[in-house]
Amino acid sequence: MKLLNRSAFVVLPRQPFADWTNSLDVDADGLHQCLTLEEQRREGTVYLIDEVSSEADFAAALENRWLEIFQNELSAWDELGDYWPLELNLETFRQWFDVYPQIMALDLSQQPLLMATLDDV
Repeated sequence: MKLLNRSAFVVLPRQPFADWTNSLDVDADGLHQCLTLEEQRREGTVYLIDEVSSEADFAAALENRWLEIFQNELSAWDELGDYWPLELNLETFRQWFDVYPQIMALDLSQQPLLMATLDDV
């Protein structure tokens, strides 16, 4: 087990996000499916951030990164952004997602940690 020098946010969708995803057209490949909120919340997204030690640090980190998180969550369902909400603001982000701060990040894998930016994938 390895302790990473990171903290994290766990981001889980709320009902407005589920409503938005279910309003999108189901594609011919079957990649987009209508899912209940419960089904969507079974798998959240973990966003690693610089290691923090206080609630104020988490608040500052979220203030600086909420838009990036919001855009990533939206692009998982609508990559081109054709159907994104017109207003991407912090209030909408908070209505659409629950964010749970995590102070420590532990790596239980025996495999080396590999990194790639999403632009490279």
